[in-house]
Amino acid sequence: MGSADRRRAGGLGANYYVTREFLPADHPLYGAALRALPAGLALLAVRRRRPRGVWWWRSAVLGLLNVSVFFVLVYAASQLLPTSVASTVMSVSPLTMMFIAWPLVSERPRTAHLSGAVIGLAGYV
Repeated sequence: MGSADRRRAGGLGANYYVTREFLPADHPLYGAALRALPAGLALLAVRRRRPRGVWWWRSAVLGLLNVSVFFVLVYAASQLLPTSVASTVMSVSPLTMMFIAWPLVSERPRTAHLSGAVIGLAGYV
């Protein structure tokens, strides 16, 4: 790792540094599986009741959208963007989700939620 990379990684979240340096390059699906699969298997092992019937498919779709796709995108961002840019984009995600939920499910952002997201963003910046 060169000095420019070290400066870029300094003081920022370790997720992007670890993803860039230690997970296999150019294989985001493999990298996402390395991150998500152990936790998913552990949760499945400790859960007393398994999903039944249609919930197997629903669980698979929710897992795919909420974990797999998300990790692939985070992994790709970590590989393709400077660490500072990737982590700044991630710090804006709570605000983005609130503003997407407003027209999609008619959930207006509450003052407490907006305040928390803005304070978190300011803390990062």
